[in-house]
Amino acid sequence: MATIHGIEATAAQLSALALTGYGHFTSMHVEEGAVRGLDLHIERLIGNARVVFDADLDRDALVADIRAAIAGSSVSYTLRVTVFDPAINLGNLGTVTARPVPLITTRPSGAGPLQPLRVRTVAFQRDTPEIKHVGLFSPLHLRFAARRAGFDDVLFTDPTSTNVSEGSTWNIGFVTADGTVLWPDAPVLPGVTMTLLQAAGGHVLRSVAATQIGEMRAAFATNASIGVRPISMIDDHGFDPDDPVISELQRIYAAIPAHGV
Repeated sequence: MATIHGIEATAAQLSALALTGYGHFTSMHVEEGAVRGLDLHIERLIGNARVVFDADLDRDALVADIRAAIAGSSVSYTLRVTVFDPAINLGNLGTVTARPVPLITTRPSGAGPLQPLRVRTVAFQRDTPEIKHVGLFSPLHLRFAARRAGFDDVLFTDPTSTNVSEGSTWNIGFVTADGTVLWPDAPVLPGVTMTLLQAAGGHVLRSVAATQIGEMRAAFATNASIGVRPISMIDDHGFDPDDPVISELQRIYAAIPAHGV
């Protein structure tokens, strides 16, 4: 069910998303009523609302809506908060004062351990990459094409510099030959999972050219829904999905406390 302030959203309200598609969101993994990096998700929603709508979200009301949606849950699932204005359309966009609201939806988590990803590189950069906006057509179309070609997903490289940036809906990290965790320094969405792992320290941030992919010992994808997921292949470069550094990152992430709302 899709709710706005605890009330089921109407077709008229949802038409703004379906027909105009202007908004932003965050997705969080809920485990027994708690969320890792909850404050980061809240700050993302509040900060993105200022950019997308020139509006300030009520933090207390936002937290209360999420708390109400999670209350009583004892299973694991993904909760998405999409911020949009039901009154905005193509004709009045930017000419009226925006009053965005949080649309809360849920979906089941994947069952069992996730298999390592096989991805292919594509020259592409998301529009306004620092914002987690609802404009997902191009990334998802590229994922669709990759799957039709026998891969699981896509990894973007900057069309100008050919440097590695991010996956379709996830951040990427590498393990160098000496075991260092390396994150690409590029215009990307600052993912919550990536941010939590970087806070553990000892990681390096620098540009990674596509030609350097084959020099890496291992690679992994991160986001709130998948945690830390090994990558076994990028184009024709194979990687060990059982690299001990990835196993340690998974352990570190699992040990990060999840906070109740």
